[in-house]
Amino acid sequence: MEVAANCSLRVKRPLLDPRFEGYKLSLEPLPCYQLELDAAVAEVKLGDDQYTLEHMHAFGMFNYLHRDSWNQDSVYYVDTLGRIMTLTVMLDTALGKPREVFRLPTDLTTYDTRVCASLSFTSPTWVTLSDGTGRLYVIATGERGSDASEKWEIVFNEELGNPFIIIHSISLQKMEEHSIATLLLRIEKEDLDMKGSGFYVCLEWVTISKKNKDSQKYEIIKRDVLHGKSVPHYAAIEPDGNGLMIVSYKSFQFVQSGQNLDENMHEDMPQEIKVEPLYHWQQTEDDLTVTIQLSEGSTKDDIQIQFLPENISIVLRDQPFLEGKLYSSIDHESSTWIIKENNSLEISLIKKNEGLTWPELVVGDKRGELIRDAAQCAAIAERLMHLTSEELNPNPDREKPPCNAQELEECDIFFEESSSLCRFDGSTLKTTHVVNLGSNQYLFSVIVDPKEMPCFCLRHDVDALLWQPHSSQQDEMWEHIATFNALGYVQASKRDKKFFACAPDYSYVALCECLRRVFIYRQPTPMATVLYNRKEGRKVGQVAKQQVASLETNDPILGFQATNERLFVLTTKNLFLIKVNTEN
Repeated sequence: MEVAANCSLRVKRPLLDPRFEGYKLSLEPLPCYQLELDAAVAEVKLGDDQYTLEHMHAFGMFNYLHRDSWNQDSVYYVDTLGRIMTLTVMLDTALGKPREVFRLPTDLTTYDTRVCASLSFTSPTWVTLSDGTGRLYVIATGERGSDASEKWEIVFNEELGNPFIIIHSISLQKMEEHSIATLLLRIEKEDLDMKGSGFYVCLEWVTISKKNKDSQKYEIIKRDVLHGKSVPHYAAIEPDGNGLMIVSYKSFQFVQSGQNLDENMHEDMPQEIKVEPLYHWQQTEDDLTVTIQLSEGSTKDDIQIQFLPENISIVLRDQPFLEGKLYSSIDHESSTWIIKENNSLEISLIKKNEGLTWPELVVGDKRGELIRDAAQCAAIAERLMHLTSEELNPNPDREKPPCNAQELEECDIFFEESSSLCRFDGSTLKTTHVVNLGSNQYLFSVIVDPKEMPCFCLRHDVDALLWQPHSSQQDEMWEHIATFNALGYVQASKRDKKFFACAPDYSYVALCECLRRVFIYRQPTPMATVLYNRKEGRKVGQVAKQQVASLETNDPILGFQATNERLFVLTTKNLFLIKVNTEN
């Protein structure tokens, strides 16, 4: 049986700024332009039977504004008349009206059960489209842009079952064969699930192809299905179509593959088998205790344990049991092991960094179970009691003021089951690489280069780091390409945050709340005037700015996109443009 490689994300130290002091609130006004829409956005409210958290993640927080990453400053949305409308901005002071580029052939108002219509810009000349009823379209658009005569033509149109949204799609040209691979997401009902919500998440990887240049017909040549219990934070197909990457709270696995899926599509899902932990472990501020149940008749001669400052190796009866890199350093010379009377092996590891809470024992290993006793939970609660103060910082002159709500997040307190990043091979459908993200909370994804996979942004301590997947680079499959200083710290205080976005050139990151307000955090830039840090007396060469824009509307924000020049904010009846880069 092949085992997936446990990997890690390598942070580039030069992209971190340990001396970052924070964002200075700027009161400079941001030019904001407002366009009234001819018809309202085709918002789909959650139905009475769509009540789970997964329905909210997939459909309730859906971004109704789509950015064409192949054409800067072109955005699209679908309105209640079934029209795909676009706005391409050349000059902010001479904005035109959104124009229609395509009209859905079906009348969406006649469907009782549907989800949001979704778009994916597959290439400069191809688009995949879901009308939200379960029908998939592949559309040849020609070169998209500002040309009002551009014409979208359907080349593939087929009903694919229950309603879905499109997560990602790519265009592949191999010899004379052209293919479109697209990733669809559904929330399906599982009648036999008596323990959970009764729903599961279905990802379907569909490949549509035209065999040669003489053939005019596109057909489905492959359908692969994955099941999971949580909506993925991130899912994308590799540019060469050879693999799939998923960031999710709960793992996915392939359950169906090939062309002959129709016979089995509605078969009962296999029952989830509960796997007993391979080992149990506990921790205090000073040490860790690992307990392993031995087989009958085991003696000390059957056990070989090697302690290293950052690694551990356990071999039982000449078979590797547990080995790998520890979460943090240990005092390997003081660490010991003993066989207990109940035929269990007890290993004591002494922490080098006293007081550090370990979220995992061996990096990437999920086969063990952490046991946290009542005393530890009470101690955690007591340490956090000061956070309930109504004042964020009641005594700022104290040497160590209490942390405020901006510093506190769920991932900072309890180490529950964490998210993981997995790569699946497109041929074998097996997991080839796994990265345990631990407390590195997923924040958002963005397309920096449309020829590459979308990037994803993770919280690392107080910062937010942007990662670019490179499927062709086995040694560095995920590259750290940018850092948004203190964003992990800042965003934790925004209780009403709805959408994240960042400029493709990383010059700023923005988040919007459910209503009205947009927060912009710019990367540090050199100062024209000389400033000094009053506490340290040193010269400050550059400053990072925070700006806040308040939209003149009471309608909820439905869509949010960023380009290098401006932000687009979509509400039910209006499209707002916020000019972020005022130098051009």
